[in-house]
Amino acid sequence: MAGQRPLPRFPEPDTEPFWEATKQHELRYQTCNKCGEIIFYARKHCPNCGSDGTSWHTSKGEGLLYTYSVIMQSRHPAFADLGPYALAYVDLDEGFRIMTNIVGVDNPVTDITIG
Repeated sequence: MAGQRPLPRFPEPDTEPFWEATKQHELRYQTCNKCGEIIFYARKHCPNCGSDGTSWHTSKGEGLLYTYSVIMQSRHPAFADLGPYALAYVDLDEGFRIMTNIVGVDNPVTDITIG
């Protein structure tokens, strides 16, 4: 039986829209209103120009698999029921890379290809 999984501490004002969107199974990211920079992870200021004017957008969640690793088993009891699963970096079509797990595959060892 799996234990309770740890959750991030939230909400924080700068990241609250991101976490609220995850409750709706949406991935949100920001763009800078001044220079157009794509911003992910959520933050108050643009890392490119320092502006605090940002807009929120919803990602389609589509992109190319950059790399992945299959976790065969977890040593932490809260995650014991998850293995095997794939932990991946995905280059999303909107222009940023995200670390995520891959869902909807029967066998992560044989059913996943990079690209």
